[in-house]
Amino acid sequence: MTAGQKVVITAFAFSIIAGLATGGKLYYRLSVFWVLLFIGSWLWSTVSIHGLAFKRSARTLRAQVGQVFEERFEIQNLNRLPRLWIEVRDQSSLPGADGSRVLTMIMGRQSRSYIGRARLIQRGVFPLGPSVLATGDVFGMFPAERTIPNRDSLLVYPMMVDVRGFPNPPGLLPGGEALRRRTHQVTPNAAGIRDYNTGDPLNRIHWLSTARRGRLMVKEFELDPLADVWVFLDGAQNVQAASQAQTDYYAKDVWSRTGKVKLPQSTEEYGISIAASLARDYLRRGRAVGLACAGQHLTLISPDRGGRQLGKILEALALTRAEGDLPIRGLIETQVKHMVRGSTVVLVTPSTAREVQVMIDFLIQRGLKPIVVLLEASSFGGQAGAEELAMKVELLGVPCRLVKYGMDLSVALSTNYAGG
Repeated sequence: MTAGQKVVITAFAFSIIAGLATGGKLYYRLSVFWVLLFIGSWLWSTVSIHGLAFKRSARTLRAQVGQVFEERFEIQNLNRLPRLWIEVRDQSSLPGADGSRVLTMIMGRQSRSYIGRARLIQRGVFPLGPSVLATGDVFGMFPAERTIPNRDSLLVYPMMVDVRGFPNPPGLLPGGEALRRRTHQVTPNAAGIRDYNTGDPLNRIHWLSTARRGRLMVKEFELDPLADVWVFLDGAQNVQAASQAQTDYYAKDVWSRTGKVKLPQSTEEYGISIAASLARDYLRRGRAVGLACAGQHLTLISPDRGGRQLGKILEALALTRAEGDLPIRGLIETQVKHMVRGSTVVLVTPSTAREVQVMIDFLIQRGLKPIVVLLEASSFGGQAGAEELAMKVELLGVPCRLVKYGMDLSVALSTNYAGG
């Protein structure tokens, strides 16, 4: 029972008692007034919460850390009675969500809309809702609410930086022969024809075979001799380091679209951002890129080219959590037999164990070309030893990048270890 209801009931009881005691008509009239007020407020509150249409929509349901996410909220009054006030409570788990508002005086058959903005500073999947519509009568005796369940979710990709000058070994196979592996990408190596399937591009139709067989036929292609690039991200929980400091989600300027979002002091977040940036860089160079990570679940994405492959890698990285039990050595040993000789293997790890150096030598002996990105765990509150390991890696003739907390990732990945 609300405070307004208690006041009305108390006043009604007083009027009845006073009327019986004194016999005055005024008290009886007051009692009738309180009854009418009580019933009228209940009816007003009941009518106010019905006849409302609520809609929230966004231009895109995929975005990247650092971007400003905009969402449009619209409330429509479907009947002729005005709405004195309506409170919209946005209960989305998106950090910094700014969709809660209080709207007043929405007349009959009218609608009201507004834009909610939030700077995306955390990767993952966030439901856009639920939303709660709250209203009531003038005196606040009968508050009414209606919950609108969420219909869409926002997928936030990890932050990516532009990389310049990162090693790009050619990885050409001996003899320059095709890999005999079918691909959806168009390459110079045509492998044959097959029946047309819904969704196949029209420019892959082989018209001579189509005319000869009387049905649509499309060309199939094989990968060209350029070897693959594998990005191995260390998802073992025991090698990660992070600070317990919390990020202030609301101390930000949503209008500053060019402002940079600072990554949290976590080797997990830095490693994922580095893996995403390198995958995009290699795909832009026309390489076939794959991803391997043993986090909370094993993630294996076979090498491929194009924007669709980048979307698959970013989606996997957005959902990855470095909570695995499999060390980077075990992950490499299980996957190295599936790698084409001459492929590039990029290791992204905060580990300072000697087994990293052992695995690099193992990859070289298998005819692969390793590149190492070391996260200096001591700058994240973890163990020291990354600088010494980086020097040992370079003595093996393997390119190495050393990344510390607070460094500009674009600069750290685009320069040599000696300059980083």
